[in-house]
Amino acid sequence: MTTSVFQAVKQIGYGAMGLEGYYGASDDTQAVQTLVHAIESGMMIDTADAYGAGHNEDLIKQALAHTDQPAFIATKFGIVFEEDQTGSQLDTGWGFPLTINGTKEYVTRAIDNSLERLGVDSIDLLYAHYLDPNTPLEETIEAMAEAVKAGKVKAIGLSNVTADEILRANAIHPISAVQYEYSLFRREAETDIIPVIKQIGAALVCWSPLGAGFLTGQVQQLDENDFRNNNPKMQGENFTDNLQRLEAIKAIAAEYGITPAQLALAWLVAQGENIIPIPGSRKVARIDENLKALEVKLSPATLRQLDDIAPIGAFKGATLV
Repeated sequence: MTTSVFQAVKQIGYGAMGLEGYYGASDDTQAVQTLVHAIESGMMIDTADAYGAGHNEDLIKQALAHTDQPAFIATKFGIVFEEDQTGSQLDTGWGFPLTINGTKEYVTRAIDNSLERLGVDSIDLLYAHYLDPNTPLEETIEAMAEAVKAGKVKAIGLSNVTADEILRANAIHPISAVQYEYSLFRREAETDIIPVIKQIGAALVCWSPLGAGFLTGQVQQLDENDFRNNNPKMQGENFTDNLQRLEAIKAIAAEYGITPAQLALAWLVAQGENIIPIPGSRKVARIDENLKALEVKLSPATLRQLDDIAPIGAFKGATLV
C-alpha cells in the first residue's frame, strides 16, 4: 500500500456497519463469526462508536477474543449517541439530523470509551466521523493528535469532509486516510477530494463502495424500513433509470465471469493503491467473494468502457453527505 499505515492489510477492507441491522436483521453470533473471518483474511475492520450505540465495537471485542490473528481496527467518533451528551445539529440529507460533538473534552472521552469497548490498548486508525460545525477544526484535530502522542491512537483520519478541511487538518497533524463515498455509483470524489488526498499522501477509504448494495445487481426494490429509501438515487424514476444503466455494468461483469460487485470493487482497486474500498456483509461467503476482486485485472479498454457508462453524475439523484 502507498500509505504506510495500511501496509499490513489487504486493499479491500471490511465495513462493519451492516452488522447493526441497517440492511436487515443481524444475529450477533453470526456477526462475530463474520468479523473473525474478516480479521483472519487480513482485512481492515472499519467501525464507529455510533454504530449500534457502541454495540458494533463490542462485537469486534468479542471477535478479537476468538482469534489470535493481529487485527487492524479503524473506528470513528463525533456522532453523539448518549443521552447525557450534547452537540451541534447537522443535517445530512438522509431524512434525519445528527448531533455532532468535536470538542476536546468530547474527543478525549470518546476515545477512552472506544478503547474500553474494543478491548484494545491502541486504536490503529481514528476518524472524526463528521466535523462539528460549531467547534473549530483545529480543536478537534489537536485533541486527536494528543491521543497519538499518548499512545492511544496510531494514526488519524477524517470522514465526510471537504478538500479545504483536509488541508487544514493535515497542517496540524498528518492525515493518513480520508473516508468518503466513492464508487461507480457516485464518483464526485474525483473532482476535489482525491487530488488533495494524493497531494498529502493519504489513502481514500471508500464507504459504500457498492453503492449501498445497488451495484451488486441484487437490489430491485427496498423494504419499507430500509434506510436506503432516503437516498434520492433509490427513489421513484431515479431508481428505475439507474437500474437500466446498471444493466451495462452487469453485462461487462458477465464477460469477465465475475459478479457485478466484484467488477465494482475491481474498478476501485484499479484506481490506485491508495484507494481502499470497505464493503460490508453479514455473510462469510460474501467476504471471500469480495476479496476475489483483488485477483481481477481489468483491461484498459474495460476501464474506458466503465468510464463511458458511469461518468460523474451518470446515476440520477442528488448525492448526500
